[in-house]
Amino acid sequence: MTISTCSIALQRFLFTPPPQSLSQGRREELRAPMEVRCKAGAVPLMKQSHKFLSSLSSPALAGDPSATNRHIKKFVAASPKSVSLNVLSHLLSPHTSLPHLSFFALSLYSEITEASWFDWNPKLIADLVALLNKQERFNESETLLSTAASNLKSNERDFALFLCNLAESNSKQGSAQGFNQACVRLREIIQRTSSVYIKTQAYKCMVSGLCNMDQPTDAESVIEEMRVKKLKPGVFEYKSVLYGYGRLGLFDDMNRVVNMMEAEGHRVDTVCSNMVLSSYGAHDALSQMGSWLKKLKDFNVPLSLRTYNTVLNSCPTFTSLLKDLNSCPLSVSELLTFLNEDEVTLVRELTRSSVLDEAMVEWSSLEGKLDLHGMHLSSSYLIMMQWMDEIKVRFSEEECVLRRL
Repeated sequence: MTISTCSIALQRFLFTPPPQSLSQGRREELRAPMEVRCKAGAVPLMKQSHKFLSSLSSPALAGDPSATNRHIKKFVAASPKSVSLNVLSHLLSPHTSLPHLSFFALSLYSEITEASWFDWNPKLIADLVALLNKQERFNESETLLSTAASNLKSNERDFALFLCNLAESNSKQGSAQGFNQACVRLREIIQRTSSVYIKTQAYKCMVSGLCNMDQPTDAESVIEEMRVKKLKPGVFEYKSVLYGYGRLGLFDDMNRVVNMMEAEGHRVDTVCSNMVLSSYGAHDALSQMGSWLKKLKDFNVPLSLRTYNTVLNSCPTFTSLLKDLNSCPLSVSELLTFLNEDEVTLVRELTRSSVLDEAMVEWSSLEGKLDLHGMHLSSSYLIMMQWMDEIKVRFSEEECVLRRL
């Protein structure tokens, strides 16, 4: 089989729409939008969870709290533990696709506590309290918080970790009042405890929470406070602060923290480098992104699949090509002719990495396998182009056979 024929086969694999032989009903089903969709970062919903949340949105329940509560009670009674908790976790998520239904999270939780399988979970309580704070339902959140405190106060470590979860959950929900109150309680524990572990965890969650709330300068002050108290900040704290600055586009501060982290003996790794790249990409700073990728060679930091996703999703010309799948280039060299100078630099730096080698899970004279799991469309496309180029090289150098199907 010739290389050109391989390219045609690849194009068909990537870009062919569903076959016309599908029945009209099935094709309509494929095109029909889901009634409930998950945002990026939200807890994925099970099929039964989708069905319940869709029913909870029905006009028949609108404006009738009693009917809604009966519907929730019936759902919990008829559903397994995994489904009930899946719905609750989705409603508690700061990324829920259904914020208008998150009001019913407390009612759902109340019914779940009556189930025979229920186990009291402090992390779940922290998430629920934070949601109620966001909704300014402070009396209800205080009731839950008082119960949790009563259950945990006899164990200093468990109570401290609960407050850490509470601070984190409030910061992710954007509840400044809830976050500040949790931090006040954490500072009380820091003052009286002799446990280095508890102190470190408390400071760590305060740093992370402040960065979640776009206050990296205050978070950096907490790191300085740790040093004063003879506690060594970890790589987690530095990454939180540098990403906090990066998300705000404060690149000089971001790079200053990177240098500070290295001076403290913390090596720049792939996760850290991806945070920097994500920050540049969020602000369309493609030239700085290219410079950082080149710098990674000096750090000897390997690129990852997430690096591909982050970088390529930040390239507007590259992603625009994927809107018309019938006219996409079918080789890396052809692709480069469509891109601007900054994007050419980024693609070249990516293709010099080992990500393709890691994706090629099997290669022999009879068979080749490419693992595209976890890749966004842009990454899958570039990896496929690299793979085709690699196939051409191997076919020219090795005795390879393509089996006929």
